[in-house]
Amino acid sequence: MFIVSGPELVLAQCKAGIVGAFPALNARPESMLDEWLSKITEELANVSASNGPVAPFAVNQIVHQSNDRLEHDMELCVKHSVPIVITSLRPPARIVDAVHSYGGVVFHDVINVRHARKAIEQGVDGIIAVCAGAGGHAGTTSPFALVKEIREFFDGTIILSGSMSCGNDVLAAQAIGADLAYIGTRFIATEEANAPAAYKEMIVDSTAKDIVYTSLFSGVHGSYLRDSIAKLGLDPDNLPEGDKSTMDFGGGDGSKAKAWIDIWSAGQGVGSVHDIPKVADLVARMEQEYMSARQHLNIA
Repeated sequence: MFIVSGPELVLAQCKAGIVGAFPALNARPESMLDEWLSKITEELANVSASNGPVAPFAVNQIVHQSNDRLEHDMELCVKHSVPIVITSLRPPARIVDAVHSYGGVVFHDVINVRHARKAIEQGVDGIIAVCAGAGGHAGTTSPFALVKEIREFFDGTIILSGSMSCGNDVLAAQAIGADLAYIGTRFIATEEANAPAAYKEMIVDSTAKDIVYTSLFSGVHGSYLRDSIAKLGLDPDNLPEGDKSTMDFGGGDGSKAKAWIDIWSAGQGVGSVHDIPKVADLVARMEQEYMSARQHLNIA
């Protein structure tokens, strides 16, 4: 959700009853992160005081040497007591200590069991299994394999990511052993998402065959929309490998952010995205789909 998610989307998600998340690097310049966190925490507190409980929010942190904002951004997360911090790439020990100091929780993205074990050793509260078909920096393992293997040695929270776009998918995630579902692509195609109209329409018009898995754009394999690659004059079927030694996720001067602006990420779940609704309407629809699926399967 790099660039796509900001306060408007996060607030709409939390008010609708689901956790809203955004990458800290979306706030540019870095001073804007303090403003965003103030806005989100204050507005959610006001809504909770007048209308009852709202869902918590999360901030994604890239734990990598290319992210020279990490220390600054984590200081602000501690200042605002961000309820959930989501980490990716490297083992997040120092992040875990900082977040636990005020009672927050840390969930860590993994694409395999080895990464999961390392993160658990660092004391994370939950594992996000980023499986085959997910958008962004996705793995290649089936959720049926990865979730069950992690559950064999981890009794904490497991969150499944990959190709989910409706309420039925959330129930399926729980059925295979996950506690929660982590959905990104479906929320790009919403009114509140900070994405160009053409990006949202491309998601609506695409199917799973239109997702290209490549390491070219950041040095790590990720899933991208075929047409956004082709529009830059590149051949989606003949892309060179990216250079992992020069990985950059836009955490420095922003020079690599162009790849995320022009090359649009999405997961294989695009095939079941057919409209661009408001977040509240989408969440209500997904809840109805979830309950209908439970009734169909005679689940109490």
